[in-house]
Amino acid sequence: MDRAELCKRVRRLVVKVGSGVLSRGTLSLQGEAIQVLAKQIASVMAQGVETLLVSSGAVMVGMEKLERQERPRSIPLKQAAAAIGQSALMSLYEEAFTPYGIKVAQVLITQEDVRDRVRYLNARNTLFTLLSLGVLPIVNENDTVAVEEIKFGDNDILSALVASLVDADLLVMLTDQEGLYTADPRTDPDARLIPVISSPFPPDAFWAGPTRTAVGLGGMASKVEAARLATASRIPTVVANGLTVDILPRLFAGELLGTLFLPRPAKMGSRKRWLAFATRPQGGVRVDGGAKRALIHQGRSLLPSGVQGTVKRFQVGDVVSILGVEGEEFARGLVNYSAEEVERIKGRRSTEIEGVLGYKHSDEVIHRDNLVILEVQK
Repeated sequence: MDRAELCKRVRRLVVKVGSGVLSRGTLSLQGEAIQVLAKQIASVMAQGVETLLVSSGAVMVGMEKLERQERPRSIPLKQAAAAIGQSALMSLYEEAFTPYGIKVAQVLITQEDVRDRVRYLNARNTLFTLLSLGVLPIVNENDTVAVEEIKFGDNDILSALVASLVDADLLVMLTDQEGLYTADPRTDPDARLIPVISSPFPPDAFWAGPTRTAVGLGGMASKVEAARLATASRIPTVVANGLTVDILPRLFAGELLGTLFLPRPAKMGSRKRWLAFATRPQGGVRVDGGAKRALIHQGRSLLPSGVQGTVKRFQVGDVVSILGVEGEEFARGLVNYSAEEVERIKGRRSTEIEGVLGYKHSDEVIHRDNLVILEVQK
């Protein structure tokens, strides 16, 4: 794919910037780094591209104000650092974008906000309204209230979910690395930068070891996972070095910088993207090989006859994983029966449901309209 042509078609962009870029390799946020980033984003917005920024840095700023040299290990201390740092970070962004006449808005999100369908749609509508007003949404995980059960894990994953949430045309993740390599470039002199990689990504084609630092959380592995989520929503993704001079304008000019992750050929609708990536399954339904083939290759609903059993407890309307015979998750869906009910009707015909339960919600355990296949299967 020609990068210049790709960028010409971009009308909505999500940029994610990591702590390593904002700190420029130090333990504290560098004001000049934010000013440089603001100038580049302003140049892209001047081309008529609606832009959202997913920014790390709140915890880092809070650490600096607390005079601490390492990332907080406990959630309460991290939440305190985020609470202290978030307002200071937004103040720096507001000051940096003012010369370009760009207003900014703080948007804090937790996993719970996108896991619930109504809150997901509310967040989507808010972001679209901000964009229509010419405002730059600056998104971060709401670390001040997030606990382990409702955390995204890092802003790489958050950026992919935001890109899917707003139907972005491109996701750019700016890090302190050049992109994805065939091996660890710090230790292997033969490591080569991979300019383009297509989805699904072959796991033996690249190196993606973790690179946690004193100020950052994500590594290349989390960026590959974020790219996997984004490309499954038909969103091309670029991982590039945010310390490179004029990286955003140069990417939009078509320069071959960083690694471009190409998307899958088929695009999911908004509802199915929510099912696939924004939700957390409450349990699982194990199916036999015939049912798996019917779901993947024939676009069928999941009937009780193909069910072998359940995993964990779940209720009617919950999102559940659909698991193959080896326990692999290959799909997700909204279930029409509770785990207890599924156990009672598993292996039965749909015509037998009412006789077994005394009632029948539906012929299907999961209807095709409420089911999404997670991986492209051969």
